[in-house]
Amino acid sequence: MTNNRNTLVAIALSIAVLLAWQYFVTGPKMEAERQRQIAEQQQAVEPAPGIVPQTAAPGQAPGAPATPATPAPGAAPVPAPTAQPSPASPGAPGGIITRDQAIASGQRVRIDTPSLAGSINLVGGRLDDLLLKKYRVTVDRNSPNVELLSPVGTEHPYYAEFGWVTAQGGPAVPTADSVWQADRTAIAPGEDVTLTWDNGAGLVFRRTFSVDQDYMFTVRQSVENASGADVTLYPYGLVNRTGKPATAGFYILHEGLIGVFGDKGLQEVDYDDLDDEGTITPIQTSDGWLGITDKYWATTLVPRGDGQFQGRFLRAGTGAQPTYQADFLADPVAVPAGGSASSETLLFAGAKQVDLIDRYEAQLGVERFELLIDWGWFYFLTKPMFVAIDWLFRMLGNFGLAILAVTVIVKLIFLPLANRSYKSMSVMKKLQPEMQKIQERYKDDRMAMQQAMMELYKKEKVNPVAGCWPILIQIPVFFALYKVLFVTIEMRHAPFFGWIHDLSAPDPTNLFNLFGLIPWDPPQFLHLGIWPIIMGVTMFIQMRMNPTPPDKTQAMIFNWMPFIFTFMLATFPAGLVIYWAWNNTLSVIQQGYIMKRNGVRIELWDNLKGLFVRKPKDSPAE
Repeated sequence: MTNNRNTLVAIALSIAVLLAWQYFVTGPKMEAERQRQIAEQQQAVEPAPGIVPQTAAPGQAPGAPATPATPAPGAAPVPAPTAQPSPASPGAPGGIITRDQAIASGQRVRIDTPSLAGSINLVGGRLDDLLLKKYRVTVDRNSPNVELLSPVGTEHPYYAEFGWVTAQGGPAVPTADSVWQADRTAIAPGEDVTLTWDNGAGLVFRRTFSVDQDYMFTVRQSVENASGADVTLYPYGLVNRTGKPATAGFYILHEGLIGVFGDKGLQEVDYDDLDDEGTITPIQTSDGWLGITDKYWATTLVPRGDGQFQGRFLRAGTGAQPTYQADFLADPVAVPAGGSASSETLLFAGAKQVDLIDRYEAQLGVERFELLIDWGWFYFLTKPMFVAIDWLFRMLGNFGLAILAVTVIVKLIFLPLANRSYKSMSVMKKLQPEMQKIQERYKDDRMAMQQAMMELYKKEKVNPVAGCWPILIQIPVFFALYKVLFVTIEMRHAPFFGWIHDLSAPDPTNLFNLFGLIPWDPPQFLHLGIWPIIMGVTMFIQMRMNPTPPDKTQAMIFNWMPFIFTFMLATFPAGLVIYWAWNNTLSVIQQGYIMKRNGVRIELWDNLKGLFVRKPKDSPAE
C-alpha cells in the first residue's frame, strides 16, 4: 500500500509541476500575445497621423534585400534580408506607414478566392498582401480578418518573393524594384495572372501566379532568350519577415523557421537560434520544403522539378526590428539562345488545417508536409486523437461533444485494465483492517512491516500498485488532448455550449468577480471559471471514494490536490478542463459500480464526514 500511494503522490506532483508551468508561465504569455495581436489589428484600421513612407537608397526598393550571403558555386547570392527601420516619430523619414497606405501606394493585382483576399505587388512581383477570409483575430465575428502577409513599409513586413540570380557579370535580371506588367487585374481559382518584365537586352521574364480554392499558390517562372547568346540562371524563392513575433508554444510547440530536407528530415529553427548563429544552411536536397510557421499559420516554399536546391535560414539587423528569412537557391537552368527555360515553385500561405495539409502532401507529393503541424514526439498518439475528435465532430456537430464522446471511447478501450485495477483496489479496501493491525504490530520496525505487507498481498493475490493504472492511462491521453487543443487550428474559436465560445481558450468566467456581476477584471492568478470548479468538485469526489491515507503527509497532499488542480487548470483550454471533469465523473461511476459488485463499502460519505469531525486520536503512521 505504501508503494501504491508513493507512486500516486509522485505522479500527482509531476502533473502539478507541469500545471504550474502552464499557470504561471505559458498562460500569461499566451494572453499577452492575444492582446498584442488584437492591438495590432486595431491599429491597422486607422492610419497613424503624420507617418510617411520609408525611403530607400537610390536604385533600391524600400526594404529590398541588400546584404549578400554565401552563394552556390558559380551563382550570385539569393537576396538576403536587411533590417527594417524602427517606428519613427511622426513625419520623420523612414517612418512606418499603415497597411492601407502601403497597398494604395502602387499598382497591384488583386487576389480574391474563397479563402484569401489580398494582392500581388507589381513592384518586385512580390506576394506581400494576404488576409485569411475564414479566420478572425477574436471570437467576435466583427473583429478583423487575420493578416498573414504585409507589405514593406508597414510595422511588420512579411512577404514571399521569387526570381533569378546569375553569375557575376551576367545579364540583368529582375530585382526587388523592377516594375512588372500584368495581363489582368485580378487572380482567382482558374484565373491565372502572368507578370512580364523585359531586361532590354534580349531576355523576357515571365512570372505566372495560380491559386487554388484554399491556400496553395503555384508560381511558374520562365525566361525567353533573344539575346543571341546562351544564358545560365539560378531560380530562387524566399520568405522574409521583419520583427520577432511573440510565440506562445514554449516547450510544446515550435514557432519559427522550419523545413524538411531529404534524408536530414525535419529541421526546426527558433528565432533565438538565428539570433545566435546568424545563418543556418541545411543539406542540399531534391526533396523538401522550407518556410516560416506560426502557431496556426504558415508560409512555405516547395521547390519543384528534378534538380536539387540549397535551403537556408538567416537573420539580419539588430535591435527591435530584426529580419528573418527562409530561402532556397536551385540548380542552374540553361537558357539557350533563341530558346526558353522555366522553373516552378509551390507557395503555401494560409491556415494549417490538418485535412488540407494532408491532402497537399498526398496529391502534390510534398515531402512529409504533415510535419508543418507540430504533433510533437507523441505523434503516434496525438494525431489519432485529433482524427477521432474530428470524426466525432463531423458526426455530432460540436467539438465539445466530440471531446466528451472520445473520452467515453478511451474509457471503453481501457475498460478491462481499469476494471482489474479498480477490482484490486476494492480488495485492498477489504484488507484495510488487517493492514492496520500489521502497522500497529510493526510500527517500530519498518522493514518487518513491509515484509508482512508483502506476505499479505501474496496470500490474497493482490497487486498493490494496480490502482495506479487508471491514473497512468489518463496521463498520456491528457497530454495528447492538450496538444490537440493547443496546436490544431480546428479547435481555435470552436464553441461548446453556454459561455464557452472557444474550447482552445480558458473558461472566460471568474468566481472572483461573481461571474461578471462585479465590473472588475481580476489578475491572472485569481482566474477561476465555472468549468475548473466543476472539475475540482469531480476530482474531490473521486479521491474521496478511497480511504484516507494513514500517513499525515500523504493525507494532506490528497486533501489539497483537488483545490490546487482547480486553480492550476483554470488557465488551461476549456476543452481540456471539460475532458478532465467528464473523465472524473465516468471514473466515479465506474469505480462505484465495481466496488458495489465486489461487496466493498463506498466510503465517500464517511470520508466527507471525516473532514469536519475531529478524530479522537491520530491514526497509526505507515
